[in-house]
Amino acid sequence: MKRIILGLLSLFYLGLNAQTPQVFNTGNSNYLEDQFYLGLTYNFLLDKPSDFKQTNLSYGLQGGIIKDIPINNKRTFAIGLGLGYAVNSYYSNLVANESNDGIVYAIASETDLVKRSKFETHLVEFPIEIRWRDSTSEEYKFWRVYSGIKLGYVFGSRSKVVTIEDKISFINPNIRKFQYGLMFNFGYNTFNVHFYYSLKSLLEDGVVLGTEELNMKPLRVGLIFYIL
Repeated sequence: MKRIILGLLSLFYLGLNAQTPQVFNTGNSNYLEDQFYLGLTYNFLLDKPSDFKQTNLSYGLQGGIIKDIPINNKRTFAIGLGLGYAVNSYYSNLVANESNDGIVYAIASETDLVKRSKFETHLVEFPIEIRWRDSTSEEYKFWRVYSGIKLGYVFGSRSKVVTIEDKISFINPNIRKFQYGLMFNFGYNTFNVHFYYSLKSLLEDGVVLGTEELNMKPLRVGLIFYIL
């Protein structure tokens, strides 16, 4: 995990230094805005069960590349097709425990001595964007509004509980493999605001806390940085 974070931060640093006027071919009306992207988010969970509370810093990191396909002569509108990787953590007082009957969920109390409990997902992501920007082949700083959907496949999912006495970590098959949601990015030049709202719950249908079904949906809010 530390290597992943350091790698994304290194790419971000290089990307900031790559924002120079030479990124466009002056006078070329056929320029493309193929871009690498890096993002950092705070992850909320909506539609929470009773007594559920988020704790610690629920974070997300994402990175990838977008292929730009202009759809008008001025090249201010385009379709973006991407491929990326993301890691997301969701800290809360919801504890997952393995048992002979499967995975059992419970809300931790103060007497349980739980320090941290989280869900963690690793995804391959496929963003599909409708893009507007006021860029030209001679202007490398511009406003942008990108919106669309993001598809994701979870190839790694874990639950982890840290108590005063022990650490328990296991692969959690209840986390939904195929995820998708709406996204919206806007901003100027390198720095842009990013929103993602999942249209499906984090856990598979039918997963319950006692008698209450767990239908928590991720909402991720943060910054996304584009590197030309």
